[in-house]
Amino acid sequence: MRYYHTMVRVSDLDESLDFYCNKLGLRELRRYDSEKGRYTNVFVAAEATPYTPIELTYNWDTEKYTGGRNFGHLAFHVDNIYMKCQSLMAAGVPINRPPRDGYMAFIRSPDGISIELLQDGDALPPEEPWMSMENIGEW
Repeated sequence: MRYYHTMVRVSDLDESLDFYCNKLGLRELRRYDSEKGRYTNVFVAAEATPYTPIELTYNWDTEKYTGGRNFGHLAFHVDNIYMKCQSLMAAGVPINRPPRDGYMAFIRSPDGISIELLQDGDALPPEEPWMSMENIGEW
């Protein structure tokens, strides 16, 4: 057995692709539209791990999704957690759990999916403004 992918349902495909690709830094691998099933699947992945994609499923018929935290979370290693959090904040993404420890942070997708960012390797030395930032919302 081997891991294949994770699927998350999204309510706005354009907004989700902007988040996952333009802000988080993943790239679109492939896309499939099903006229019969009335959905679009878009597979995105990190450059370093293209064989472990996330399947973004957009159902064409309007549906309200809740309980993103119940899903659990997606996790990504990043080269520099402070730089990644800073770039996300600059793009308008709230940092729900700041990387006070130089190792771990949490953000949420537009659909409420919790995303854990982990420093690749050892934790970076704690630094401001991250050390003094409070948690916001749910993560």
